[in-house]
Amino acid sequence: MSPFCLIYEKSCHLPVEVEYKAYWAVKKCNSGFGGAGIERKMQLQELECLRLEAYENSRLYKKKVKAVHDKNIKRREFRDGDLLLLYNSRLRLMPDKLRSRWEGPYRVEMAEPYGVFHLSHPSSPIFFKVNGHRLKLYHGEKMKNNKELEIFLLKDPATE
Repeated sequence: MSPFCLIYEKSCHLPVEVEYKAYWAVKKCNSGFGGAGIERKMQLQELECLRLEAYENSRLYKKKVKAVHDKNIKRREFRDGDLLLLYNSRLRLMPDKLRSRWEGPYRVEMAEPYGVFHLSHPSSPIFFKVNGHRLKLYHGEKMKNNKELEIFLLKDPATE
């Protein structure tokens, strides 16, 4: 008797034996391994073909989506001397909901490649660089500053 059998009063079956017995049973039942091996190779080749087809379909889909996206992008070309509005991305931290996120107008002094613009405010001679995605063309004559805009919004038109 084994020490395991003396302590637990059961016989011990190790996983190695079970695995060996299962392999022996498979070997005894399936005597034709040659046909099974060929069939498995065919399944692996078919799986590889399906994988390559999925990659190709994914590549074509991404190409079409990129073409649609690029078609919908608006080209922003500003010339020297144009008046532009600048988007203030830091304003979202402030609680004023009715405050405009666009500041300006600013004048384009110089345009660099890849959408970089040198802007200056009409009241100051200081230049600064801005990404073209934060700009839009200004169509108005004269824009109110933020203080005048806040006073206008706080007035109640019913009292006047």
